[in-house]
Amino acid sequence: MKKTETLWLIPARGGSKGIPGKNVKPFCGTPLVCMAVNQALTLAEPGDTVFVSTDDDAIAKAAETCGPVVPFRRPDRFATDTASTYDVILHALDEFERRGKRFERLVLLQPTSPLRSLDDIRTAINLWSPEIDMVVSVCEARTNPYYNAFETAPDGTLHISKGEGKYTRRQDAPKVWEYTGAVYVMTVDSLLKEPLSSFKKIIPSSMDAERAVDLDTPIDWIIAESLFRDKQSHIENANHLSDTSDDTCRRDA
Repeated sequence: MKKTETLWLIPARGGSKGIPGKNVKPFCGTPLVCMAVNQALTLAEPGDTVFVSTDDDAIAKAAETCGPVVPFRRPDRFATDTASTYDVILHALDEFERRGKRFERLVLLQPTSPLRSLDDIRTAINLWSPEIDMVVSVCEARTNPYYNAFETAPDGTLHISKGEGKYTRRQDAPKVWEYTGAVYVMTVDSLLKEPLSSFKKIIPSSMDAERAVDLDTPIDWIIAESLFRDKQSHIENANHLSDTSDDTCRRDA
């Protein structure tokens, strides 16, 4: 079976107004950009390329301490508040093609989703096939247009956003989803034809909302670090109990 050539793309620009310097700021002791890099390196197969798209030398240096070389920088015009992810993707694909490297699939991991798990990434990748445009991580939306989202009528009154407003219990309303921004698995041929916003064949990959925290403000950072430490504490306690159980079994044997 032919191996799928995959580019693992981690976009990390230097300018950040909400959390200054966030991509190199230590998140529970690890530079934020390295959280995503380490996940990509863990799941990348031989022959895959892990690349951090950045305009910033400090971010590139931090990324390279984790393993991948950053052979070129992102132009300043693609590192502004108004630059699109699509521009960043096309720039990376074009530069690699100049170097004789082409890809069939692109996995995009944003550093601002540090609670994303390896299983979240694996699940999305397993849902991908060349026949679709994109697999994207989603979680159930907090606001449901059939139940508790409203629009303003011309006379200033509110009406339900979608449907006839007959749902009296949230669990009875159709489920709606929102992008988490944590994982994107995209077909390169689709990217070269049209932007993400024009994709028609999109497959959702569900993840828990508690892992979908996106770092945009200092409060987000505090919440995410707290959740991450709590998760690590639970893992360590579980491992300790497992080790204790193994010792007991050996003594009883």
